Amino acid sequence: MGDVVTPSTNRQPHWMSHNYDSDTMVKTGTELEFVDNAPPIPSLPHSLFCWGTTAPAPESQPLLSLSPPHSTLPSSLSLSQPLLLPCFLLCFLIPSSEPSHSHSQLGSTNQLSKEMASKRQMGYKCRIAGVLLLLLASIAALVAVAVIQDTWKFKEYSLEYGIVIDSGSSRSNVYLYEWPGEKQNETGVVTEIMNCRVSGAGISEMKVDPQKDEASWNGFRECMRNVTKAIPVEKHKTTILFLGATAGMRLLHEKDEEKSDEILGSLREYLKTLPFNFQNASILSGQEEGLYGWVTVNYLMGNLLTKNLWNLYANPEGEKTIGSMDLGGASTQIAFAVQEDLRGPDYLHVKLYGYPYNVYTHSFLCYGKNEAGKRILDKIVKESSDPSYIINPCYPEGYNVTMMASEIYDTECTKKPKDYNPDRELFMVGTSNSDKCGSLVKSIFDFKTCSSPQCSFDGVEQPPVVGEFMAYAGFFYTARALGNEGATDLITFNNSVRKFCQSHWTVLRASEERKMISDQHLKTYCYSGHYVFAMLADGYKFDKETWKNINFQREVKKTSIGWSLGYMLSMSNMIPSEVKEIPPLTNPVFAGLIFLFSALTIITVVFVFVFLIRACY
Repeated sequence: MGDVVTPSTNRQPHWMSHNYDSDTMVKTGTELEFVDNAPPIPSLPHSLFCWGTTAPAPESQPLLSLSPPHSTLPSSLSLSQPLLLPCFLLCFLIPSSEPSHSHSQLGSTNQLSKEMASKRQMGYKCRIAGVLLLLLASIAALVAVAVIQDTWKFKEYSLEYGIVIDSGSSRSNVYLYEWPGEKQNETGVVTEIMNCRVSGAGISEMKVDPQKDEASWNGFRECMRNVTKAIPVEKHKTTILFLGATAGMRLLHEKDEEKSDEILGSLREYLKTLPFNFQNASILSGQEEGLYGWVTVNYLMGNLLTKNLWNLYANPEGEKTIGSMDLGGASTQIAFAVQEDLRGPDYLHVKLYGYPYNVYTHSFLCYGKNEAGKRILDKIVKESSDPSYIINPCYPEGYNVTMMASEIYDTECTKKPKDYNPDRELFMVGTSNSDKCGSLVKSIFDFKTCSSPQCSFDGVEQPPVVGEFMAYAGFFYTARALGNEGATDLITFNNSVRKFCQSHWTVLRASEERKMISDQHLKTYCYSGHYVFAMLADGYKFDKETWKNINFQREVKKTSIGWSLGYMLSMSNMIPSEVKEIPPLTNPVFAGLIFLFSALTIITVVFVFVFLIRACY
């Protein structure tokens, strides 16, 4: 079976070689044999396994060259790959030791060993410092990722919606507003996205003619269908809905409270059937109407809130506010900010976007454009001896009309004559007499009675007007008919009133800029021109200088000017918003970073442990 080597306890293996010493094993042939009384095999030097970690092996001892090239040494004596990793770990954990050398060899390398020992000591310190630094950095990164994920969340607010129905004396308008859920110092940032005019008459004329009532109800249904389509279905239940009635219903409430309540009750029942969060249908006071109009004007002009360079909302420090003048069908309102120390029933202290304001506001009932016109017609009728032929200096020459007495006297703003007959016909003949019309208009005001340092009219106390003013609604439509949109001066405005009042009806009707104005309204702008001029100049005390600060506008930034927007700004403060918190890192990214830095921390701790073991043992 060939040569079989059988080891014994009394024999030592050696290489069959011509030379043999204590540091090498040599073979003389191709087979291994055991020699009696052979010297003990020296321990293999540490450098054979851990080259690169200690001093290199002597040149006479090639690394892992246990046999010459022609050897037939069994493969079991070679270092196989499965043994490399354990050997590496042993080298890393067990301190290296140099093989035994002769005294001559040790003597020759003594200085080199000392230098290498010093370098190894310094290397250990550097490696330990680096590993500790990596450990601290990994822990810091791990903590930072967790803190950022928890505290740096940003909030995504959904859009909120609100509906305000402005029911004036002559018509109703449905306004749809939206705003982002985040609040700017406790008040929502509101934008108008729809304005639907309800066809038919004002709600104060309901419960009189069933046909007119049906037309009004159809108008409400049509507008509410359009509004419903504009709001996302999931937002219907959270969309608040308000109806505010103004001077027309205030007058009806004084005249017939039961009828007023019945009309509002019918509207409440209808609005409750809609898929919105209906709040209430109520009558606004004159002060509320004036104040909310002032809020609307200043909000749209950016005086309460504006965007800065970083596209964030901020209060414009030191920005002056603008006064507000509203001319409706049954009432007119003035409002402007004044000094903090002024007090009285017409001074309201409000807080918007975190800032306080002291606002003077007063509403004059029966001084709206329509009601003022009825009062002027009443004076014209009383001055005429023949109701079948009444000279009307405020109507343009060439315009004649027959009206019923009820059109003038069916209101609380005019006093009915003793022989009043609502069905009596009155024939009006226009004469285009500007001076006479102006005198009649001034006669409806009381500019003399005043128990305060300064009054507007009818004995109402008012501080001097200061700053810029926005005149809208009826003020704007009158100025536009006269050709005075925007800013103008007192003399120009007065001259335009006189020119209009002295024009023939055919001339007025043929003018290009007035083609869009209906006959019903065009006939009224002579007296309304005098009326606006008398109120502003003689009532509110605008002079040649301050008149230049009046701006006649209908809308700002494509948003209608009126009380409804200011009302929604106030109401939005009580509306909760839906908030969705979004972390700065998505879940997979967050989990990945946590895993990465946790793994680095664990590996670093292992390295620290290994270095400590090597340093101590």
